[in-house]
Amino acid sequence: MMRFADRVEAGKFVAEKLAVRGYRGADAVILALPRGGIPVGFEVANRLGLPLDVLVVRKLGFPGHEEFAMGAIASGGTIFLDTEVIQRAALPKQAIDSVVAREEQELQRRDRAYRDGRPRIPVQGKTVILVDDGLATGSTMRAAIKALRKESPRSIVVAVPVGAEETCLMLKAEADEVICATTPDPFQAVGLWYKDFTQTTDEEVRDYLRRAHESQPISTNPAPPTGKDTGKISSLG
Repeated sequence: MMRFADRVEAGKFVAEKLAVRGYRGADAVILALPRGGIPVGFEVANRLGLPLDVLVVRKLGFPGHEEFAMGAIASGGTIFLDTEVIQRAALPKQAIDSVVAREEQELQRRDRAYRDGRPRIPVQGKTVILVDDGLATGSTMRAAIKALRKESPRSIVVAVPVGAEETCLMLKAEADEVICATTPDPFQAVGLWYKDFTQTTDEEVRDYLRRAHESQPISTNPAPPTGKDTGKISSLG
């Protein structure tokens, strides 16, 4: 199974898969999940001629084992909780509320920092392509989908360079289309499928979004993308 040199190469790979499915120049918006999804999303937006924006989502780490997700929160106050994990661990509500409050504060800080005062690109009636650098448990992506449904987009497409096959399959019940460009088995972790998985910084996120804002107008093409099967997962190696 292939490994990507970095997130830039991964973004180009995803863009090719989306182009084949008719998304180049469509009436669509790329929303990338920070921070690792931003370089991927920038390449996708640039190659498809689509506007790029950010949807801030924060993982809710399990108390004492923050690397394990018990849920996620997204801009707009949307909260997704993995009730199975929480019930199995018998986590008290106070502990969950403490994690949510801390991550909500960080989410708001990032939202302000990344935008530099720019409003979010409106998504009502548009196809929204959610991009990240990979899918492991899918908690953050599920929170992103849940948040976006409130804004009445025409459809939601999840597009990632690499993902755990079971997670990609699970998300097809929540998104209108799921494109996992590669689904290695065993999966283990997103970072294993990149030669360079250096953490993206806040400053890099701001720079990508500024460049996208300066160079890419909002798409006004009313024609919907072609070759799209609603509710379908595409695993394209």
